Parts: sequence; C-alpha cells; structure tokens
Amino acid sequence: MSLLRRRKAPENEIQSDVEPKLDAEEDDKKSKKKNVKSGKKKKWSCIDNCCWFVGCICCVWWILLFLYNAMPASFPQYVTEAITGPLPDPPGIKLQKEGLKAKHPVVFIPGIVTCGLELWEGHQCAEGLFRKRLWGGTFGEVYKRPLCWVNHMTLDNETGMDPPGIRVRPVSGLVAADYFAPGYFVWAVLIANLARIGYEEKTMYMAAYDWRLAFQNTEVRDQTLSRIKSNIELMVATSGEKAVIVPHSMGVVYFLHFMKWVEAPAPVGGGGGPDWCAKHIKAVMNIGGPLLGVPKSIAGLFSAEARDIAVARALAPGVLDTDIFHFQTLEHIMKMSRTWDATMSMIPRGGDTIWGGLDWSPEEGHSPCKSKSRDDASQSSGHHENHTTDSKEKYYSYGRMMSFGKDAAEAHPSDLKRIDFRDAVKGSNVANNTCDVWNEYQDMGVSGTKAVEEYKVYTAGEIVDLLNFVAPKMMARGNAHFSYGIADDLDDPKYSHYKYWSNPLETKLPNAPDMEIYSMYGVGIETERAYVYKRIPTAGCNIPFQIDTSADDNDEGSCLKAGVYTVDGDETVPALSAGFMCAKGWRGRTRFNPSGIKTYIREYFHAPPANLLEGRGTQSGAHVDIMGNFALIEDIMRVAAGGTSENLGGDQVYSDIFKWSEKINLRL
Repeated sequence: MSLLRRRKAPENEIQSDVEPKLDAEEDDKKSKKKNVKSGKKKKWSCIDNCCWFVGCICCVWWILLFLYNAMPASFPQYVTEAITGPLPDPPGIKLQKEGLKAKHPVVFIPGIVTCGLELWEGHQCAEGLFRKRLWGGTFGEVYKRPLCWVNHMTLDNETGMDPPGIRVRPVSGLVAADYFAPGYFVWAVLIANLARIGYEEKTMYMAAYDWRLAFQNTEVRDQTLSRIKSNIELMVATSGEKAVIVPHSMGVVYFLHFMKWVEAPAPVGGGGGPDWCAKHIKAVMNIGGPLLGVPKSIAGLFSAEARDIAVARALAPGVLDTDIFHFQTLEHIMKMSRTWDATMSMIPRGGDTIWGGLDWSPEEGHSPCKSKSRDDASQSSGHHENHTTDSKEKYYSYGRMMSFGKDAAEAHPSDLKRIDFRDAVKGSNVANNTCDVWNEYQDMGVSGTKAVEEYKVYTAGEIVDLLNFVAPKMMARGNAHFSYGIADDLDDPKYSHYKYWSNPLETKLPNAPDMEIYSMYGVGIETERAYVYKRIPTAGCNIPFQIDTSADDNDEGSCLKAGVYTVDGDETVPALSAGFMCAKGWRGRTRFNPSGIKTYIREYFHAPPANLLEGRGTQSGAHVDIMGNFALIEDIMRVAAGGTSENLGGDQVYSDIFKWSEKINLRL
C-alpha cells in the first residue's frame, strides 16, 4: 500500500502541474473571446499596413488590366461617342480620303528624357542587364536596384562623358522614342498617322541621341551628328525630295546646333558646306521648342525640384529629405542630373533683355490664371497690334525669376536691400564628411548658402552667375558647351565656336531662303515662370534651398501658387520662349536670319480630354501630350505631303506673343 501511495503521489503532482496550465489556456481563450465581443483587436504594425496596401494596389491593378484586355478594342471609342458624340477621323484617315500621299522624308528629333537608353557595359550590380533599357520602358531597375541604376545613369562629373566601366547608349530605330513607357506615347501617334498616307521606316527616321550629353559631345562619343547628316542625305537621294525635320522640346535647340555643325568645316563641323541646309531641308517644324530656355530648368539645377515636387514635399514633409532605406531621393537626383550637361542648354538665354528685370517683364499685366476659352483667346490676340491694356490688377514682375521670400518678390526695387553674393567667402560644412551623397552645396557651408539668400532677388541675367557660384564644377562644363548671351556682332570669329551654335541669339540661320521654320506649341496652361524660395538653415546633408510652398496669393487673378509664378505656355515651356524667335527674332530679314527664311507661329489652345476614356486627349496643348493633338499632326502631315504655309493658313495665334515680343528691345 505504501508503495502504491508513493507511485500515486508523483502522478498527483504531475496532474496538479498540468491543471494550472490548462486553466491558463482556458483563461486566454476566454479573454480573446471577450476581446472579440468587446470589439478590441490586435494592433497592426506598420509592416502589416504596408503589405495590405501593396496587396490591394496589386489586386486592383490586375483586375483593371484583365478587364481592359478582355473588353473589345472598340469599346472605349463606343462609350466616348455615346457621351460626347461622334469623334472626328484621325488625321491619317482624313488626309488619306483627301488623296494626300507620302512625299518628303520625315526626320524626328526627340527631346530630353523621351529617348530610350540601354546598357552596353556596366558594373557587377548590373549583371544581366546587357542591352536592357535603363531609361524608358518599364523602369523596372529603378525600384529593383535604385542605387545601381543611379550610378549607371550618372556621367563623369569632370568630363561629362562615360564613367570608367560604364557604357549607356541610345536605343536605335523608331522604337527609341515612339513610347516613353508602356501605354505612354510620344511619337507613336504621329508615326501611325503618317503610315496611313504611305510612310514607312525607309521614309521616316528617328534621330535618337544620348540626351544627357552636351550636344557637341554626342558627336565626339557616338558620331550622332554625322549619322543624322548621312541619313538625311540618303533619304533625300533615294526619294528625290528635301526632308521635313520635326524636332520636339530640347530636340529643337539640338537641331539648331546641328544646322551650324553640318555646314561648319571639319573636323569640328560636318563639312557639308554653306548650302547643305538649302539642298536638303524643306521645312523645320519645331514642337514645344525652348529656344530661349526654360525657367523650370533653374529649379531643377538649383534645388532638384519643380512645382510638382515642391507640392509633394509640402503634403508629406520630410519624406523626400529623409534617408529612407539609405536612399536620399532628391540628393541622388541632384547628383545624377547635374552630370547631364544637356540640361544646361535650357538655362534661360538673353538675360534681362528677353526675360525682364527687377521692375519689368514682357508679360507685364498678363494673367493666365483667369479662365479663358479658345474663342476669347483668338479674339484678344492680334498679329502686330501694339496697344497696351489698362489693368487694375496687381502687378507681378516676372523678371524676378528667383526671389527669397514673397516680400522680396513683390517689393519695390528701391526697397530691396541686396548683398552681393559673388565675392562671398564660402565656409565649411560640418556634415561634409558624414554625408552619403556628395553635392556641391556641401562645399559652400552655411556662410555660402546665407550669401545666396541675402541677395534676395535674381533676374535672368544673374541666374548664370548664381549657378556658377553654387555649382562651379557643373557650370565649368556647361560654359564650355553653351552660351546664354546676345551677340553684338555675329560676324565676330568667336561665334564660330560650337558653344554658341544652340543659342539663336548668338548664331545665324543657314542661307536657305526657300526653307520654312514653324514654331508649334501649346498655350492655355499655367506654366512655371518664376519662383519664391526659402533657405533651410539646418539642412545638414540635404539641399539647403526649397521652393516656399507657403507663398500664395489669394487675390483674384493672382498667378502665385505654392511658391511658383505662372504665365501662359504648354506647362513646361513659356510661350515667350517657344514663340519669340519666329514672332520677331527671325521674322523677315534680320541679323539672325540674313537670308529671310519664312517663319510661322502655330499655337494650339489646350483642351483637356472630356472623359477618362479619351486618354490624354486629341486637343491637348501640354508639352508632351501635344504629340497626340490631331490639329498639330494634320499640319505636319500636310507639309510632309508637299504643302506649304499657305495650306496651313499662315500664323495661328491665341496668346499675346506678338505684343510681348514688341516690348523686347532687341536689335535686329
């Protein structure tokens, strides 16, 4: 009996140990049931939220993609016609019915960022990307390996050419710039319409080039200018007709450089002789050309932002400036983009003579922020009327291209107290040795950035000095390839240097009196013209200057929104930059156009799509979307099929470009 008791004792002890555990589990279950009944849930972590958010986005995307591919191809057009009525025929079908046929070969010159770039040689991190697109397409490598992508897209900071061990080259053929990304057309709509009247790849040529390089360096490294010359010569020889050139955006100033290069003697030039353009070019149809530069480029070079980025930064403070996953977004963008020398070709040209000063601007009294219909615009614009309108609206001096603080932007010139920054001593930045991403601001120190702020206001004539002060390495390369002034004597031998060839104010058009030049661009959209900035005293490793998005003006008709003053244009290029040369600088026989090449302005008033099914619309005036504008495409096709300005109706103007041009005192 005693033995049995001894054996039962441990069993009782084990049972007593198990019972509390079972009781604890039952208590946990009861507490969970109580929490469920009372509505209490386990707190989700940030990772849970992110996973669910990404999952929802992916599910919605795949469902929409499935529905889009499953529906008939004619369904969007059917719904659009049910809402807005029958759609007009695309230009290709319309002109095909009229009996127009392909005649002149067509050459496309893409703009900045719209031409695809592919990898030919790279570092170990880019393994498996041989001849894959690093720019354009799906941009898959941006989020797969962002730092590797940035390193391969960045050029050498000293030479502006390839870094050691990296070769990124432009994609060739029409596919180089037909679509920028899947579903986002650039040249595709124009190419498809030209094909309707008989064009094919042997009569169309996409002059793809590396848009990061300085223009002359595209010839030094890739012989791009020579390829364009030989292709135009081949197309003209085989067709028996002169070529129609269609540049877009930065491609406009790139082709201006080409026209000087092709006639200049070798080895610097193409050696084509002084009559090459007259023999090979029928017309140059510039689309959205920043002939006199773009104020937007200043914000990009100065602080790696524009209005959209500044607004995003205001909505999510600190996100773009935080070292998320060891990737400082704007700092990397600045480091990369400041090695792209071609961006300096879009710094505003002509200084205060063109863009205005502290107390005046050509667009003085103009307010694009008020709603304006196409009919109102056409009635208010005149070709050569020179009358002023009395305006009681608040005066905005667009000539102050960059101001530190709203008060400085609106102060009377006599009230501005400015301390010259040019001779300021740059200090040392404590964060210089601890920052992961180097930029030239870290060599300026606090005293240097403070000197920039204390100058208060910068006009177009002072912007180049400012950039020389804040980014001397970048501008050393830029000043070797580009110029931003106005020539006193175009016969001076110094203007034979290639740095002047892309500046229409420092070079002559070719001797080709039978050639036509068109300036085609959108209007009716608020376009960045001047900026209100602020300095960040404790920037550390971050960029010390930002657009001041708190600077707003609530007055009716005011064009100051989120720190940006806007004028009329195509959302990227102001109408003044796109239209002035054809409105005045090249109009008739001038010292810039000694042979009297005929010039015309074709403006397209922006009309947004009526519904989502219209996509980007067929009447858009936006900088890239205008490439799908039916009216613009029809104009190009008529000229390519043998038409002239008479077939288009001459000038088509909705803005006040002629009035603004008359205010500019430029010796012609």
